[in-house]
Amino acid sequence: MSSLPAFKTNTKLDSTFKTDILNTHLVYDYDAEDSEGNPEKWRYEIYFASSNRVIYAIHGGPMAGRVNYQSATYQCIRPGQLWQINWLEETGSVVSAVYDIERQEMTTLIAFSKGHWENPKDAHGDKRNEKDFERWRGLAKIGSQVERYMLSERAKIVERFKGRGELKDIPDGAKMT
Repeated sequence: MSSLPAFKTNTKLDSTFKTDILNTHLVYDYDAEDSEGNPEKWRYEIYFASSNRVIYAIHGGPMAGRVNYQSATYQCIRPGQLWQINWLEETGSVVSAVYDIERQEMTTLIAFSKGHWENPKDAHGDKRNEKDFERWRGLAKIGSQVERYMLSERAKIVERFKGRGELKDIPDGAKMT
């Protein structure tokens, strides 16, 4: 028996991964609302580092200040058009994102764990900092599997380029989840 979490897909990585998504860096904005219903932008950025890793940072909204990297799976929905990227956070949250290359949009479903959603400031920090990482893992222990805040959103990509940009690389031997 393998240790969990584990990532498995029986879908072969499409050969267009190298041209469609690898080494691509996106900055995107969600049209959202603050806790009082006022409009605001939630800015995210993500870098598709390899066929099984993403690096990201959050600059707006309740999770602003979070810098992270994750093991991820990629599935090509339509070459040159749509890609799905999925990962599990150490907080217990699950992320599924669809990158629409043609429309320059990211459509996401984030299933926030109760601990992550109800304690957003505790989810801030950088995974490379051991104290942040351990605090995040503690968030996963709050609530049960069914106590989730399901957030479905669509964002407009405001910048797309090749390379990591200012996001820090993933250190060798890094803890993943």
